Amino acid sequence: MKQLELDKLDQHILAILQKDGRISNQQLAEQIGLSPAACWRRVRSLEETGIITGYSAQLAPERIGQGLCVLVNLSLQRHTIDSTADIERQVSSYPEVLQCFAVTGNADFVLRVLVRDMASYDRFLNEKIFTLQGISQVNSNFALREIKNTQTIPLGSAE
Repeated sequence: MKQLELDKLDQHILAILQKDGRISNQQLAEQIGLSPAACWRRVRSLEETGIITGYSAQLAPERIGQGLCVLVNLSLQRHTIDSTADIERQVSSYPEVLQCFAVTGNADFVLRVLVRDMASYDRFLNEKIFTLQGISQVNSNFALREIKNTQTIPLGSAE
């Protein structure tokens, strides 16, 4: 995928929106020194080119009863295009899986899973992960505490 060049104003807009996605266009324009119309056009362009992919609320999982975070390493028995694609498709459909990475090293995939408690995780393993065809090994790492959790992408000199 082609990397798009961002000028200083675009970087500044992105830095502000990453910190406060609910900021009004008027406030954003004032902070970066553009007219509201010019600011809106730049934000719209960032959305249309796929640099801004969406806006969402950040939730506190423990406040809504989803406090157990597990990093799950999955290893495959065989590495075929079909078996890998099938596992990727199935894992992507599980709401408990917040992130899934294909990785190098001892595992083939690392999943970030969020569930209510240990009993919920046990059900998730037995009903979903252990039913996947082609998995040779599953290792679970339980997060003791969260040190850093951000979706903010560093933008160089804009910050």
